[in-house]
Amino acid sequence: MRVLLTTVGRLKAGPEREICARYLERANLASRSVGLTGVDFRELDESRARRAEDRKTEEARALEQQIPSGARIVALDERGKALTSVAFAADVGAARDTGASAYVMVIGGADGLDPALRARASLVLAFGAMTWPHQLVRIMAAEQIYRAVTILAGHPYHRS
Repeated sequence: MRVLLTTVGRLKAGPEREICARYLERANLASRSVGLTGVDFRELDESRARRAEDRKTEEARALEQQIPSGARIVALDERGKALTSVAFAADVGAARDTGASAYVMVIGGADGLDPALRARASLVLAFGAMTWPHQLVRIMAAEQIYRAVTILAGHPYHRS
């Protein structure tokens, strides 16, 4: 199973991009040891539509094109469920063990996710009730993917 972090918008060159890339690279290197085929990161262009609802619809279409059939979809949304890192790792492991083709985390654009895509997700996940800048959400998602891989591997990176 492949892990995929798919986001609307692109990070500019700088420390945020470097931190995100570092966590995803670490996760990718360790992924095979836990039965994953790798970790990918895809950035999609933001919609230029005038209305927020139209932007969300266009962005959802672009996100859905990146989701392979048979994938477990995890939508990041501030109204989602807060999980511990161990519970998140268990969700990744369960998706792997039940034969999901991919574990796809989606982060919408500035207006959020289209309700239809959010409803299609197997899990709607929040990094707390606060609103976070997209750059930080990507870093936090990348770090949690890496942490999940290390938890599944029994590596001491995560301390319970």
